[in-house]
Amino acid sequence: MADSGGGRPATLTERALYQSRLFFIALQFFTRIPIPGWVGYEPAWLQHASRYYPLVGIVVAAVTGFVYFLSALILPSAIAVLLSTIAGIYLTGAFHEDGFADVCDGFGGGYTRERTLEIMKDSRIGAYGAIGIGLLVLLKCATLAHLQAHAVIAALFVAHPFSRLFSAVLIWRMEYAKDEGKAKPLAQSMTTPEITIAALTTLLPLAAIALGGWIPWLAILAGIAAGALATTWLARYFQRRIGGFTGDCLGAVQQLSEVAIYLGILACMHSATLH
Repeated sequence: MADSGGGRPATLTERALYQSRLFFIALQFFTRIPIPGWVGYEPAWLQHASRYYPLVGIVVAAVTGFVYFLSALILPSAIAVLLSTIAGIYLTGAFHEDGFADVCDGFGGGYTRERTLEIMKDSRIGAYGAIGIGLLVLLKCATLAHLQAHAVIAALFVAHPFSRLFSAVLIWRMEYAKDEGKAKPLAQSMTTPEITIAALTTLLPLAAIALGGWIPWLAILAGIAAGALATTWLARYFQRRIGGFTGDCLGAVQQLSEVAIYLGILACMHSATLH
């Protein structure tokens, strides 16, 4: 009998269908992409969909990379990067950017745990959020614009899935800090097998990049290390300030670790050209 409430499907076909549904649920939650009608919906599915968060990142990388590739054929790299970034923001509905802005407002203006959480719940954006997201997008575009065209596309396929994996690590290792919230069903819990699936997913684009020789392995590792450091710092900061994470915190980790990955890749490749 097929799974309808989070239980384990009985047959191989039902298990494959269940996993497909989890992926589409994750895709629907994190992007504007419409999903097939046969997928359906059960609340329990959302609790287990985070395992495919990095796979959604690969989809986002494919779209933004394609937009960059087409734009770079007729436009300067900086403009192509900006158009690619716009496409990514539209595709995800600024979901993660909004979380980052809320974190800037909440942690910038809140001096207690309660006040910080209260500010993050406010849908209005404040000075901290506006300045923070503006500088973040500017840094993202400037960093990518300094990479060669093939390196930009490779960087997108590293940063998008890995930044989402780093967000998933918070779900796996930390407690949700609020009693309610849009992301709470997704952030209920994450098992070790689920985070393993998420981690293995990130190897797919890495294999393609390695076979294509788009960027050196050292640059890839430098980017991943930079993203991991940014995530570790944020996780400790969140734990100290609010005792866990929220959906906005997940968005902030995704955004900041994505930019950190770009910076790590650029720093490594720039350093190599100087020697």
